[in-house]
Amino acid sequence: MTPEHPTPTGPRDLALDPPPGCPAHTRGPGGLARLYGPGAEDLNELYERLREEHGPVAPVLIHDDLPMWMVLGHAENLRMVRTPSQFTKDSRIWSQLVQGRVRPDHPLMPHIAWQPICAHAEGDEHRRLRGAVTAAMATIDDRSVRRYINRSSQRLVNRFCEQGRAELVGDFAEHLPMAVMCHVLGMPDEYNDKMVHAARDALKGSETAVASHEYVVGALARLTARRRAEPEEDFTSHLITHPAALTDDEVREHLRLVLFAAYENTVNLLSNVLRMVLTDPRFLARLNGGQMTVAEAVEQSLWDEPPFSTIFGYFAKQDTELGGQRIRRGDGLFFAPAPGNVDPRVRPDLSAHMQGNRSHLAFGSGPHECPGQDIGRAIADVGVDALLMRLPDVQLDCAEDDLRWTMSIASRHLVALPVRFEPKDQQDVKHKPSHAPIPPQRLTRPVVTAPQSAPAPVHEPAAAPAPQPAPAAPQPTRPARRPNAWRRFLAWWRGY
Repeated sequence: MTPEHPTPTGPRDLALDPPPGCPAHTRGPGGLARLYGPGAEDLNELYERLREEHGPVAPVLIHDDLPMWMVLGHAENLRMVRTPSQFTKDSRIWSQLVQGRVRPDHPLMPHIAWQPICAHAEGDEHRRLRGAVTAAMATIDDRSVRRYINRSSQRLVNRFCEQGRAELVGDFAEHLPMAVMCHVLGMPDEYNDKMVHAARDALKGSETAVASHEYVVGALARLTARRRAEPEEDFTSHLITHPAALTDDEVREHLRLVLFAAYENTVNLLSNVLRMVLTDPRFLARLNGGQMTVAEAVEQSLWDEPPFSTIFGYFAKQDTELGGQRIRRGDGLFFAPAPGNVDPRVRPDLSAHMQGNRSHLAFGSGPHECPGQDIGRAIADVGVDALLMRLPDVQLDCAEDDLRWTMSIASRHLVALPVRFEPKDQQDVKHKPSHAPIPPQRLTRPVVTAPQSAPAPVHEPAAAPAPQPAPAAPQPTRPARRPNAWRRFLAWWRGY
């Protein structure tokens, strides 16, 4: 690891106005960098400039020029999320909100507003709500889910395999997580194109986002009522019947949290892994050569392009210091996996393969670490593996430079991933995917046996019947060879 970033001017205090200067048009009051508007088109580049200028914790401005801290260092992010005595996710103590500087329709209000869910709670209330969510997650059978992911992947590939072309973000990555999450929550019949569109629209914040959000929440409310009356073996039922005794509103809100967080997270993860497979020659060569499993490829993607770039937000419960900066009580801070994962103190060589290292920040850490990360990994692992087995010749159908992303403070979303391949026949979703039809069994030579003496003839009193042609000797066949132990284990693990 490289030494700590120096803080050339000492700890900075957002409560103190720096000397007047001549800020560029991309800068706000006090010369602070804005995370929106002109100059913020490439936030990753902006984060590196901030790292060079301020070190691992930098002052920034969000919409309406509200001050925040961007935590850029890997160690500093971990310290913040693992120290609930100093930092909380309860936005009600945010000084900008307390002082009335945050308008009700602020663009980040959906992330800012406190809600009675485990993601914003702490102490005993957090333990009660988080305990119910974690216990419900623990009831999910990993092998059963992996089987469902595989079959859902086959259904999606069947939609476009005969065409020889597809757009893997819209045709695959945006559908698979929703199909799986509807199954896990206990409402598989609610999964359809409309549900996928509503979730995407709600997360984009378009003019119809409110109506789309209400559509999804309505489905979750109906599910809560059904499972309250008739519990079954699914996540929702276990959440309802947990001793924490969640109310219907609490159940619905946690279902919404799980669905939206898992959906957006996994859509980005799937898209990023597929793009890497199609565009990085080193990546694809290692994958095809058996030197890298899809699971390891997923972890590499979580390092290089975490599904959520930043998460808003944490708030200081007391005056403290972080990364050489003076943090005042009520200051807001961004938890930032994207810049934290490329901190030069932990990754001096960004081209080096991380070899399955899971110490990235993609799923957070501490009391609010993502409880559904194993499902997200499984969707990406099994989904990508199933698609590559069905379409082994898949390749990008445009120049890599033509790929486009939509970028916000929260995430970087690949817009489209067009591909082409040789058209394939549809496949039974219950069968293990294969590259081609099973070849016919090879003929084997007859087995040579030692000659045996003929039995003595039996004399019958009646006349012998007319001679009949002797039946053809049966062709000896070789017993079918069982797959080796490793292949049998893989087939079991993938749910075949």
